[in-house]
Amino acid sequence: MFAILLPLIYLSFISLGLPDAMLGAAWPSVAPQLGKTVSDLGLVSALSAIGAVISSLLSSKLIARFGTGKVMVGSVLLTAVMMLLFSYVNTYFLACVITLALGTGGGAVDAGLNGFVARNYKANHMSWLHFMWGVGATLGPVIIGVNLKGAGSWPAGYRTAALLQAILCAVLFLSLPWWRKAEGMDTGVGEQTQGVSIMEAIRTPGLLSVLAAYVCFVGFEATAGVWAASFLEKQKGFDAASAALYSSLYFFGTTAGRGISGFVAMRIDSRRMIRLGFLLAFMGAVILALPLPRGAALAAYVLLGLGNAPIFPSMTFLTPQRFGHRISQTAIGLQMAAAYTGSTLIPPLTGILVRLISLQVVPLVTLFFVVAGFYFSQRIDARIQKHAAR
Repeated sequence: MFAILLPLIYLSFISLGLPDAMLGAAWPSVAPQLGKTVSDLGLVSALSAIGAVISSLLSSKLIARFGTGKVMVGSVLLTAVMMLLFSYVNTYFLACVITLALGTGGGAVDAGLNGFVARNYKANHMSWLHFMWGVGATLGPVIIGVNLKGAGSWPAGYRTAALLQAILCAVLFLSLPWWRKAEGMDTGVGEQTQGVSIMEAIRTPGLLSVLAAYVCFVGFEATAGVWAASFLEKQKGFDAASAALYSSLYFFGTTAGRGISGFVAMRIDSRRMIRLGFLLAFMGAVILALPLPRGAALAAYVLLGLGNAPIFPSMTFLTPQRFGHRISQTAIGLQMAAAYTGSTLIPPLTGILVRLISLQVVPLVTLFFVVAGFYFSQRIDARIQKHAAR
């Protein structure tokens, strides 16, 4: 039964990546129609993350009550409807409201499927799950770009994506009998999770260290990506077009790294995968911070992407092992909320430092959060073991 659901889970994560990257690709065309500028994307993106945080925190209760399958159907349906509505948006206020709802749909899918895969599949499938998100995030801007260059426009791109989401929603609805059978064998959800509150989960030894680690490593992931093109242009002397093109090396490293990590995870346990990832990211951040030829900066972004690749899926996969199935779905919801918090707060805070100092702080901030993320990730098991020894 779990094998039958796996292709649907992968497709769902591709659909999760679609809207995440489409907004940034479409916004230069959307903003003038709303009487706004490119800089006004910040609030819209923040609202998307807030919606994702809210639904991530509620995910364990929703899944315990309705089951993973029904929550997936409802979330994908919400995403499809909101993407369709966004294609007709004519005011900035409506864009903000719709994007908030879009984030709400995405957060539930993120937390729900991460929890389901962590409990019921091997570590390599968790890596490939996040590889599929990268595929979706890559396809989103492609859909927008093709429609902008063709006879259509950015609304046509959103309607195309909404249609794809609606088709997936229909497939997920038809698969609900399979989900019900699988959920009957899934010991991580059901009556035993009903009493697991957020505060009870937070009090679990080691979980605060996990949440701090998520804020840090997702923070460095987002910061490295958001500022890549600007850093390459202003600090390394690439022209704007080349800087934009070469910044994709970071995302290529992350996506390819997650595909490769799925095979590596068959031979290396998740804890060593995490340490290897942080080592590669540390090397990339150090190279980026040093006054080396600009070709070294390109290699640094590849290393940062490859290093980032195994950390998120490996940390998530370990959640049921570290905290038990009863806590795991609530814990993963909290982890997704921490991840969205890191990706929302740290890049703009870096922007404040850039205005006060220069773009040279970008690799230093990235390096700081790589080291901090590694520190918190290594404290987790020590905290759990210390509590168990009492």
